[in-house]
Amino acid sequence: MSDEENHMDYSSGVAAFEAKNFSHAMRLLSPLADAGNADAQHRVAIMCQNGLGVVRNELRAYKMMKAAAEQGYAIAQHGLGFMYLEGECVEQSSAQAAEWFRRAGEQGLAGSLTTLALMYQEGNGVDKDPEEARRLYAEAGFDM
Repeated sequence: MSDEENHMDYSSGVAAFEAKNFSHAMRLLSPLADAGNADAQHRVAIMCQNGLGVVRNELRAYKMMKAAAEQGYAIAQHGLGFMYLEGECVEQSSAQAAEWFRRAGEQGLAGSLTTLALMYQEGNGVDKDPEEARRLYAEAGFDM
């Protein structure tokens, strides 16, 4: 498949995803996800996690989310953090969740910074540290 065909499939797949035509989006994005496209991996993970256009598949959801996260895709790092935090598609691990929220937060995702701040506030997966919680809330844009 040429780069141009890949780009057309990607654009059409994203449009189908945004239009909530998930089965069509899965057909277009799945090969691109398997080929390493981080955004396609993230979208395929969401569809597999929630059974959108496909039968729910927790293992594929986790693998795709992790693959995108490991490429440094911030929104997938955030998504993987929630998978670990909630024990969805993977064994629950607050410590792993904190690590992925930290990585996404370093790229400026306010939601990840806020979630990590709450974890420090409560001592969930990290040592309780009110100072670090305040610092993270401030970095996320909250006036404390």
